[in-house]
Amino acid sequence: MRTGKRISLIIFITILLWNCHQSVNINEATFPLPITHPVKTGLDILLEKHLEILIGKRIALVTNHSGNDMFGVSNVSRFLTLDSINLVKIFTPEHGFTGNIPAGELIDYDSIISKLPPIISLYGNTKKPTLEMFDNIDLIVYDIQDVGVRFYTYISTLGLLMEAAGEANIPVLILDRPNPISGKIDGPILYEEFKSFIGMYPISIQYGMTVGELAKMIVGEKMIGSIPELNVIPMENYIPTSYFDETNLPWVKPSPNIPDLETAIIYHGLCIFEATNVSEGRGTNSPFKQIGAPWIDTKSLIILLNKQKLSGVEFNPIEFTPQSIPSMSKYPKFENIKCNGVYLHVTDRDNFNSILTGVTVLWAINNLYPDSLLINKDYMVKLWGSDNLYLQLHEGKTPVEIMNSYLTDVNNFRQIREKYFIYD
Repeated sequence: MRTGKRISLIIFITILLWNCHQSVNINEATFPLPITHPVKTGLDILLEKHLEILIGKRIALVTNHSGNDMFGVSNVSRFLTLDSINLVKIFTPEHGFTGNIPAGELIDYDSIISKLPPIISLYGNTKKPTLEMFDNIDLIVYDIQDVGVRFYTYISTLGLLMEAAGEANIPVLILDRPNPISGKIDGPILYEEFKSFIGMYPISIQYGMTVGELAKMIVGEKMIGSIPELNVIPMENYIPTSYFDETNLPWVKPSPNIPDLETAIIYHGLCIFEATNVSEGRGTNSPFKQIGAPWIDTKSLIILLNKQKLSGVEFNPIEFTPQSIPSMSKYPKFENIKCNGVYLHVTDRDNFNSILTGVTVLWAINNLYPDSLLINKDYMVKLWGSDNLYLQLHEGKTPVEIMNSYLTDVNNFRQIREKYFIYD
């Protein structure tokens, strides 16, 4: 492609992402204080040191708005400015290429982004690429910012993509990125009989690995049906115990309802409320930080929660009215109805346990309002990874008893994952 056309294409991409409010800009990006050795992503290292991997190959890039370099420039822009790179197709996960498509919705890219290489959604009816989709492809490059949670569907797309690549005999290259919520692990292991697109692997809810390490484990433990040739470009200067704001990388919300790092830290524990008739805060600007329902008495709930003496979190009274927000949540629970509940503020993230907190809040509501709380069992088992939480709540188990019930499985997973660590 001629230089003039490339420049026009880059300008088009920039305008498109700006209009979708998903690009890295001074309003959305958070730049922590400078550190001595800033983290370089797998994308940065690929372009600086290993560009020869891409040269002469027809490339399919699996990405979205989060696939940016350390300066906030998108991988698509970087690839298209290089004459030696032949970007043939772009695949996107849930929430789409621009990252602002609400959960469960699809978009027709052909009518919007006609000047880019073909953009193919791996969400909806076609979650696993077909062999036809891999026509004229020599290499698949995966570059998406994950949040370190088992039921975040980007990693489900990763597994299905690698399985399809194995069947088509096409190598996969993972450009590694930080686990934004640190290397801690917690939460039950998913049982095979409850496997779904929401959760595909026998790992903890908070699995404490980078996406590159997880990909190696998926392949090494044969968690998919067909195994591809897999390579990972590691990051530089990455400390696995760090949080995202300690990497000096610009924050871009990875999906519509994870607007900031604190939400990411809370998300994996409070997401269980998606399987209930209690609002998890969707339809507000603070999803997962606040939960409520019209029939909750805030004062009674806070008194019971404070008696549990949870570490690292503070519960504050809140009233909120969920509303449809096109770029975040359409048709949320209790739309336009006032909800009473609690707002969670993380006071000490190193001692905060999101899953214990989420289970405790659910337990408290179940104790106070057993006739009002409804739990969608089919959805809850997909999030929790088994029917244990549903059954234990009905058996009257305490939050501590529920947490202790899966410790043996977690310890086994802890040992397995160590074989696939990339970083000291």
